[in-house]
Amino acid sequence: MFIGIDHGTTAMRFASEEGHFKISREAARDFVVGDLERLCPLEEIEGVAVCYSMGDGIAAITGIGKVANRGVVSQEGAGKHIGGGTHVYDEIERSGLPAVVIPGIHRGSPTDPRFKAYSHQTSPEKIGIAYEACHDLGPDVVVSDISSNTVTTLVSGGRIVGAFDACIFAPGTQHGALDVDAIRRIDAGLQTANEAFLHAGVAHTLPPAERDRTIAMFAAMECAALLLLNPNAKVALAGSKAPVVAGEVERLLRRKVAIYDEWCAARGLARIARDVFTVGGPILGLSVDR
Repeated sequence: MFIGIDHGTTAMRFASEEGHFKISREAARDFVVGDLERLCPLEEIEGVAVCYSMGDGIAAITGIGKVANRGVVSQEGAGKHIGGGTHVYDEIERSGLPAVVIPGIHRGSPTDPRFKAYSHQTSPEKIGIAYEACHDLGPDVVVSDISSNTVTTLVSGGRIVGAFDACIFAPGTQHGALDVDAIRRIDAGLQTANEAFLHAGVAHTLPPAERDRTIAMFAAMECAALLLLNPNAKVALAGSKAPVVAGEVERLLRRKVAIYDEWCAARGLARIARDVFTVGGPILGLSVDR
């Protein structure tokens, strides 16, 4: 059995090919490796793919025993540190289970160098989403993950070309890019940059009637921007907002989109674990160093 672990914004999600469960990031501070028996007996686990934070300290899918500092440059930056993801990672590492750590996409990644105008493109769980979408839709996909934040990734010919991270372009419900007002608040000492990022989503900036249609518009704009590089790519949406905004995104893009649920990342990570431990790499153009 192979297991994927998604370090999401609000929850940790665990999936195998046959089942799944989730716990809040706060509750994850009490996780023990025996909790994985909700999916299968521990002795049947053949491989685990785990995510942690931004994954910007590694560029390859790497055996957990080879990873320093949990695969991140620093825990400081855009996002909320709760401690649940750290605890889950450390429990998996201590367990002795065969496990790999999934990298994020950043300046050290083998992507189109033009995307490296920005230091970070996407966090590791989006690799799982992209892998699951490509399994269903083929090797050319634009996939937008839309929930607390919005991140959109392009895969061409089975390789990740690049992505728009949450703090660059489209807002989610909670998080988004820093605008002029946010920069002024930061400069005035009223907020940290991270606090501004955590409150730049439409739930903080727009009345309820405008929120979903705004998310749909900006997500569609990200997809359209990436389709410039691969006009024939299929389009997929994932995340809690995917079914809510899909109709408007289809209208704006004038094409059908595939819709994935909240388990897409964890399922895709389980699929990565299976392929890494049975076939090897690369995965979406990322090398494997077990």
